[in-house]
Amino acid sequence: MPNPKKSKFLVTGGAGFLGSHVVDELIKRGVPQGNIFVPRSSEYDLRIKENCQQVVKGIDVVIHLAANVGGIGYNQENPGSLFYDNLIIGANLMEEARIAGVKKFVAIGTVCAYPKYTPVPFKEKDLWIGYPEETNAPYGLAKKMLLVQSQAYRQQYGFDSIYLLPVNLYGPGDNFDPKSSHVIPALIRKFIEAKKNSYPNVTIWGTGKATREFLYVDDAAEAIVLATLKYDKPDPVNIGSSFEISIKDLTKLIQEIVGYKGRIIWDRTKPDGQPRRKLDTTKAKKEFGFKSKTNFKKGLEQTIKWYQEQN
Repeated sequence: MPNPKKSKFLVTGGAGFLGSHVVDELIKRGVPQGNIFVPRSSEYDLRIKENCQQVVKGIDVVIHLAANVGGIGYNQENPGSLFYDNLIIGANLMEEARIAGVKKFVAIGTVCAYPKYTPVPFKEKDLWIGYPEETNAPYGLAKKMLLVQSQAYRQQYGFDSIYLLPVNLYGPGDNFDPKSSHVIPALIRKFIEAKKNSYPNVTIWGTGKATREFLYVDDAAEAIVLATLKYDKPDPVNIGSSFEISIKDLTKLIQEIVGYKGRIIWDRTKPDGQPRRKLDTTKAKKEFGFKSKTNFKKGLEQTIKWYQEQN
């Protein structure tokens, strides 16, 4: 297992929403800041093999978080680039890490890799029982190939690579851009703008019937670092809160916290996405002692407060 005080860490996407929290968590666990390398996308386009080659030099542990990612609308508009970017970055980075003699590679997958109709709660063994939900299948499958590569490299080369499957994350620092944001920041922004501008109603995509599980970003960072330091098996591991809420109830909760009094209109011409999402998180608890801590409403309040302070 990596020695936190002596190992050199590469955190791709380390300046992003999740990545910045992972870097903080590594430091909290005793990793010297000088031993953490965070490549910036403006300097290192990881779709280019030579850049992957460069960033893994002298590295002991890779935590691969960099991704082209977004909500349902973004997935519908960019399926090709989402597939290509995520596939090519992951494949190049893991191959160059193997060649460079990296001791451990932590691949971050996505709940979108699960089949559209997976028995609830989603168990890791059910990853291959069907095709992912169509709106985000290109993204989900590209990220799922990291699992195939990870297991194949372990089998052929003895390469120590693990694969984690986080659910949708939320928290301070999230992406609130309406063109690419996920459901929680999109709803927060909509309600805050509607309240500020006294809009009589807010339109939300879908029927509200779909359910989702959300994990606070600090909890996700803790899970990733625990797995990095303690887990060493080929099997994928779910990272989640094991808490499920419908989009309708989520919408009402955010509306209530923001204090918006107007009407909600459901645009049923827009897709709901996957019908249900809730992970079985027993493996993460058993293998590296992870259990989420943040109460969902409290996490939402902190996220909303952060966004209001920024705007």
